[in-house]
Amino acid sequence: MAKMEALFLSTLGLRPQQARELATHKRHGPLLEALVAEVTAPKAKDLAPLLVNLAVAAAASVKKDAPVVPLAPRFGFVAKAIADSRLKSAEQVAAAVKFVGSASSDTIDNDAFNVACGVGVVVSPEEIASAVTKTLEAKKSDLDKKNWAAIGPILGALRSDLRWANQALVKEEVEKQLAILLGPKEAQGGQNSTKAAPSTNSNSDATTSAARPSILEMAKSFKFVFEGQLANLHKPGGNPQIKESLMKDHLARTRGKVVTRFPPEPNGFLHIGHAKAININFGYAAAHKGITYLRYDDTNPEAEEEMYFTSILEIIRWLGFEPTEVTYSSDHFQRLYDLAVDLIRRDKAYVCHCTGEEIHEMRGGESMGPRKECSHRNRPVAESIREFKRMKDGEYAEGKASLRMKMDMFNSSPQFWDLIAYRVLYSPHHRTGDDWCIYPTYDYTHCLCDSFEDITHSLCTTEFQLSRESYYWLVDALELYKPVQWEYGRLNLTHAVLSKRKLLKLVKEGYVRGWDDPRLYTLIAVRRRGFTPEAINAFVRDIGGVTTANTVIPVERLENYVRDHLNEVAPRRMAVLEPLRVTLVNLPEDHRELIEVPENPRDESAGKRPVPFTRTLYIDASDFRENAADDPSFFRLAIGSTVGLLSVPHAILAHGVVRDPESGHVVEVLATYMDPTLAAAPGGAPAAAAGGKPRAYIQWVADSPRDGSPVPVEARHYSHLFRHDNPFDKRAVPGGWLTDLDPDSLRVLPHALADCRLRGARVADRFQLLRLGYYSVDPDSEPEKGRFVLNRTVSLKEDPGKSKEAAKSKEAAKTK
Repeated sequence: MAKMEALFLSTLGLRPQQARELATHKRHGPLLEALVAEVTAPKAKDLAPLLVNLAVAAAASVKKDAPVVPLAPRFGFVAKAIADSRLKSAEQVAAAVKFVGSASSDTIDNDAFNVACGVGVVVSPEEIASAVTKTLEAKKSDLDKKNWAAIGPILGALRSDLRWANQALVKEEVEKQLAILLGPKEAQGGQNSTKAAPSTNSNSDATTSAARPSILEMAKSFKFVFEGQLANLHKPGGNPQIKESLMKDHLARTRGKVVTRFPPEPNGFLHIGHAKAININFGYAAAHKGITYLRYDDTNPEAEEEMYFTSILEIIRWLGFEPTEVTYSSDHFQRLYDLAVDLIRRDKAYVCHCTGEEIHEMRGGESMGPRKECSHRNRPVAESIREFKRMKDGEYAEGKASLRMKMDMFNSSPQFWDLIAYRVLYSPHHRTGDDWCIYPTYDYTHCLCDSFEDITHSLCTTEFQLSRESYYWLVDALELYKPVQWEYGRLNLTHAVLSKRKLLKLVKEGYVRGWDDPRLYTLIAVRRRGFTPEAINAFVRDIGGVTTANTVIPVERLENYVRDHLNEVAPRRMAVLEPLRVTLVNLPEDHRELIEVPENPRDESAGKRPVPFTRTLYIDASDFRENAADDPSFFRLAIGSTVGLLSVPHAILAHGVVRDPESGHVVEVLATYMDPTLAAAPGGAPAAAAGGKPRAYIQWVADSPRDGSPVPVEARHYSHLFRHDNPFDKRAVPGGWLTDLDPDSLRVLPHALADCRLRGARVADRFQLLRLGYYSVDPDSEPEKGRFVLNRTVSLKEDPGKSKEAAKSKEAAKTK
């Protein structure tokens, strides 16, 4: 099994948890192993989703008790068809499995196979649009009655008409045409539509429609690129230049491709707002078959650290993106310096010896009074070149000289008030060491590096909107290729702080445990908490078209996406947070039976795993009351009443307790296992004393040392770090944002117990603990020593206490 798991990790590049689950499955694992042997290793990783799909579909096509591997040659033929790009979709793979499964021998008719599986069939966007139009016309009466709720049957009809089309494109075309016919889905408010299928969370924004795509589909959708602000962006070659030859040369280098970049400063950890920026930059380029660079804007050596560089790339890859190339602003330090000299020669820059305070006053000061030019502004060009070289050679102390761009001090925009291009800074750089003692500023560097890298769309948040004019001024002043800067609104969350400066304060002053404290919304923190990259990508892509509006989204909405995704993919386990011992007195001391428990009821292919059921077990203390007569809504275990145990055939009936002699607290419940074939134990209730189906079922964990059960666990439960949705609201929080910190935002339960299936878990594995919520294995765990720390990622349903507040936040969320 270990060898098979290693194969799936190295050759297919699967996630560790997925590789392990496939390797342990008695049908999927061996079949997938045989299929991988049919594909050359370099191609296997690219084909992994279809090969896994093939293995699962092939196993499902064979009778349950029939061996699968002897049929591998037939399915190996399908694997080769995937490898040579004949089969490109899950629909084609399903058709292929059906075709080879019905073949009379292992010799497959190649031509008939191609026809049956739609090999070579290309459905153009025009054909998709035409088919959608015809179907909508045919379904007009349904649309009149059901409105947007008719989308499910429409997609079903198109699935047969456009069997070999890209179904994601079909769905996008349907939604596009429905929006034209019916108006936006959100505007319908559910009127004139059939009731959507019930969700695990009635308040969930992530599951508002029965026809809503899955989290995985939303995470990969390019719909957001073709609506809102992004839909209006220019095509490569559409941005005017100061000289026509600049565009001609640019297009020769890029061949008309879209080129974007994600340019973080390596002086902090990325947060949830950066996830939006990453999706926009990488997503826009990918949707247009372009490329994206990761460029570290490393021009401030005082604040930059290696851990930030490493984390940024790691998080981008965790989210599922791979930069075309990793670049650094520091790659261009010499070129940037040479261009600064050129800028001086063009009389567009000068060396200034004013202090920061003097420059502030020349720009109008605190009173925003009249502005005036620096006395050094009109010094001879040769003198500024000489002074700039002296800056470079280390002849000036910090703050004694700077290079400023000669712009327009009387322009109404502050971005023209002779911005600083270079400053003296005696701080070693992580890449260039002590080679430089002058460093370029953001206003000088950013646009030039965009130009060097032939960026077509310089996408940034609206805080840089005013910088657009100075961006264009500089590249035109140097007669370089000029990219286009486009701005979009920042993403903020309620109950959260995203400012680097404030995050640093929380970390440095010990309010949180570190940058990855799961109560924060840095991406390393939400990863540690157990959020999935798919849920994060779906969230930022699905919150509406990209616009210039800054938005504040209720954090519960993000949690809903995480909850919906984990509900689909997380294996199930049982655990009790505050264990209470239960002894089934009518079972023998050595009673042990193995009960098959589903790994994931929503995924039959995940199979079942055995857990032991013994005479002694543990339930959660909250599931027991000695006397429940005063609470008619309590249906769990109480003296004289029964409760069901999840996956166990018979209920249990409580008839006594054992107390701690000192505290008087109940430390053990004495109960009878209600198997009618068993005799009653002395002092116990008859096994047939209570009939009928239990009114409630609870989770449990057996005491079975032979099976390594139970597993000791420390559970960590997190709530909002800040009490108010906006900790910076001075009316709601007059004492300042730090006074809004909730001291009870972390609750640790150190004595929890989990079932024995948890023993194989590794750090970052995610599970649903039945009836408790979704959890992730924390890095503080030591699985090899049997020590596990579990972070609660999200509850099973949105906490009732949050619902009203979330609704209020959603209502109050306004653009800034």
